Amino acid sequence: MAEAKKLASLVFIPLPALSHLTAAVKMAKLLADRDECLSITVLIMRMPMENKISSYTKNSPDSRVNFVELPQNESILTELMKYPKHFVARFVESQKDLVRDAVLEIMKSSSSCKIAGFVIDMFCTSMIDVANGLGIPTYVFVSSGSAALGLMLHLQSLRDDNNLDLTEYKNSDAEISVPTHCKPVPAKVWPSSVFDKESDLLDFVKRYRETAGIIVNTFLDLESHQIRSLSNTEKIPPIYPVGPILQFGEDQTDQEKQSHRTIFEWLDRQPLSSVVFLCFGSKGCFNEDQVKEIAVALENSGHRFLWSLRKPPSKEKIESPGEYENPEDVLPRGFLERTAEIGKVIGWAPQMEVLSHPAVGGFVSHCGWNSTLESVWCGVPMAVWPLFAEQQANAFLLVKEFEMAVEIKMDYNADSNVIVGAETIEKAIKQLMNPENEIRVKMKALKEKSRMALMEGGSSYNYLKCFVENVMKNIS
Repeated sequence: MAEAKKLASLVFIPLPALSHLTAAVKMAKLLADRDECLSITVLIMRMPMENKISSYTKNSPDSRVNFVELPQNESILTELMKYPKHFVARFVESQKDLVRDAVLEIMKSSSSCKIAGFVIDMFCTSMIDVANGLGIPTYVFVSSGSAALGLMLHLQSLRDDNNLDLTEYKNSDAEISVPTHCKPVPAKVWPSSVFDKESDLLDFVKRYRETAGIIVNTFLDLESHQIRSLSNTEKIPPIYPVGPILQFGEDQTDQEKQSHRTIFEWLDRQPLSSVVFLCFGSKGCFNEDQVKEIAVALENSGHRFLWSLRKPPSKEKIESPGEYENPEDVLPRGFLERTAEIGKVIGWAPQMEVLSHPAVGGFVSHCGWNSTLESVWCGVPMAVWPLFAEQQANAFLLVKEFEMAVEIKMDYNADSNVIVGAETIEKAIKQLMNPENEIRVKMKALKEKSRMALMEGGSSYNYLKCFVENVMKNIS
């Protein structure tokens, strides 16, 4: 009689921020589809400023991905809001008992299916303690790329192993050699939080080294040197580049699809590759002075445009950007009338669907990693305008190392009072939309390679197989 196949379960703990959670959910579904012996439980922590995640976390009766929403403690959240600099670390720490209880309940309710591992978000490293207490291996899912991961690990090592004071590099012109990069990386494109001794960032990164493996949302043909560099050292756990993991809008509600209809009706009327799309992510927004400079640049460029314009949140609250009731309040007088024939200003944008539209020929982006992968997948050239986090490092990689993007301002920091002038923006848009620009050829080639990576026999397909095999060994 044939031996029954062993059933394994993974517990995913994503950060409940939209860009992190959507990538983790997609990864969970990818794994469940890959092996019928594997089921996934995604534990959903709730943060009050994230109101768009519920459409991505609905249980389906025919799926082996199950979502469990943890209780929300309003009093704890109110207290945590007083410490915005440490909010994420303290929030995740506050959820440890809830996670432990939820996992114990899973273990009790299913004797035939053994938990083979935790898969935690890159900012949820305190959950390693919970996994260790239960004797369960931990894997970390990094939603940024291999280059940014390598930079962070190197800076963490310099701080902790070499006792280097990274704050001394703030505002300096220094450059350092990083194993995952072919060119020295300027301090001006490091994440600004590494210059803050109170920041939790490098403490998160330090704990990646304790895990059984690091899953990265990237693919070999995009970051070959970076992936090989990370894989060639025993000081870093095994690397599994399984991307690109993308959202194709399948989790949008009917109401969202209806509200976006006018966007695609407008795009349908535009010539092929004629529209420059401006979108700066779920957290991206600008003050009124900068908005006016962008508007002047768009008008002067003469190019067709689709602009996702978001309203900055209140400085007193930790929340995401919102929508303008009347965009004319922040735009130059008469801008909408003068550009009515060639442009459209919108709020929240279904980014992947827009980039997939044949009318879109260029993407002005904050250079978040999800957005970068979406741009590559759709073969749309980018002009990069990073705002925070590792986005400056991403921009450096794309502009200086890969030479596959146009720079607007690579070392821009959203917390500064710097205003990027209309002339700079206009010049970049014209360069981006130039049909003779060689980055178009590079993006077209990468578009094909990104698809091949996920196909049977492709690099990401094979790395995912290696990850599943590693996980299954945990229950043997």
